Amino acid sequence: MFKTIFSKMIAIFIALFIIAFTITGFMLSYFLDSYFTDEKGDLLEVTSTAVNQLFESYLESLDQSNSLNNARLEESLNYLLNVLGRNTNSYIWIVSKNGYIYRYSDGFSQSIINKYGNGEGVIKIPEDKSFTRLTQEVTKIREVGDFSGFFKDPLYANAGDLWLTVGQSFKYTDTDGNDTMVIIYLHTPVKDLKNAREVFKYFLSSAGAAIIFSLIMIYIFSLRLTRPLKQIKNAAARIANGEFEKRLDIKSRDEIGELAKTFNQMAVSLQNLEEMRRGFIANVSHELRTPMTSIRGFVEGILDGTIPPERQSHYLTIVRDETDRLNRLVNNLLDLAKMEAGEMKLSIVPVNINELVRKCVINLETLLLEKNQTVDADFEEEDLFVKADMDAIERVLYNLLHNAIKFTPAGGNIKVMIRLQKGKAEVTVKDNGIGIDENELDMIWDRFYKTDKSRSKDKTGTGLGLAIVKNIINEHGQRIWVESKQGEGTSFTFTLERAYEEVKNQ
Repeated sequence: MFKTIFSKMIAIFIALFIIAFTITGFMLSYFLDSYFTDEKGDLLEVTSTAVNQLFESYLESLDQSNSLNNARLEESLNYLLNVLGRNTNSYIWIVSKNGYIYRYSDGFSQSIINKYGNGEGVIKIPEDKSFTRLTQEVTKIREVGDFSGFFKDPLYANAGDLWLTVGQSFKYTDTDGNDTMVIIYLHTPVKDLKNAREVFKYFLSSAGAAIIFSLIMIYIFSLRLTRPLKQIKNAAARIANGEFEKRLDIKSRDEIGELAKTFNQMAVSLQNLEEMRRGFIANVSHELRTPMTSIRGFVEGILDGTIPPERQSHYLTIVRDETDRLNRLVNNLLDLAKMEAGEMKLSIVPVNINELVRKCVINLETLLLEKNQTVDADFEEEDLFVKADMDAIERVLYNLLHNAIKFTPAGGNIKVMIRLQKGKAEVTVKDNGIGIDENELDMIWDRFYKTDKSRSKDKTGTGLGLAIVKNIINEHGQRIWVESKQGEGTSFTFTLERAYEEVKNQ
């Protein structure tokens, strides 16, 4: 139970509605009762105190009068009780501690007296917890109801109405010095409270209707929420099984839509990564198989005598070159794997970038002379120090210059420029070679990019140079970018942070 988002949402919303309506209903009922009974109850309590004073005066006068005067006092008491009852719209009872009504105002018909009387015209009230409490101590009570079913009797004109009952107990001392408890009750019908409670019933009915309507709306909303989530779950399961072409078609503009959009981007990235992985395996296999096939063929030719002795030296040289190529490929793959795994440790020191460029040009002098190419150096300052790992940046410069030489025709020109921009050195290596197609510029940083047709004329490299270059620059926390047009040439530019304090301490 409650294992799905849908069931949890339904349960939470139902619980919230029930709690909200319960609290609202309780508060509404409480305030309605208070509103319609507080003022009336206060009036009845004041009247009960006045009745007590009348009754106390009656008892005092009764002890001092003769029978004729006693009859007049009793008439006078009954008259006053009736007047107070009419003025307050209530029934007034004076009840003994045994539960018998000793005196009362108008309100008892002969039928009621016959029904509830003891045969002698004395009525006994129903006893409950509140009556017991009133007989045990001098206190007061205030209740709303039908007085333990007494006022439900159809003999009453207001039968079925809600009644407000105020009761107070008073202690008297008779002529013999004995204490006795007398309870004075005042009952009045509160039709407004009944009407208010009818309104409360309508409130409960409307609350039920609101809950049902809300559940329908929650059901629809939950379906709209959970349906795309199920689509995302199913799509994720398919991608986990290797079906990277799966895409979501969710058009909403909320967080679910953003999640679907991000999911599709993730799927595209995973698909590209999978294609890259497969391409990488294929490229590595190809790069390893080609020289190994050549080596095996030449060695077998030498061993079985197919290659004559006078040509063996030539083919052994080819075998050596292919072995060196395999060694470079493996070393580059290991270096690239370390960089991508974050295991590359840089030693950042102040480096004279101008001097490093000169060193790389000198190392490539043989290749430049073979192709009759020239290198122009354009340095903004004679000596410019940057924060860098000298060996790593030398490798970057060597790769970029070597590529420029490789893809620039004989007699071409290569230019190296270093400029200062906002506290950073921008190093640019530009050639006037064959250039790169604009649609392929983003691909040049991939491993084995040289296998692309537009760059396949020279097979002496490993195809990992630019991937290594980009990783080195990224490890320095800097940027590298390329600009190229086919037939006009290519320029690579990377940045390095300029060194200040380190130079002063040199």
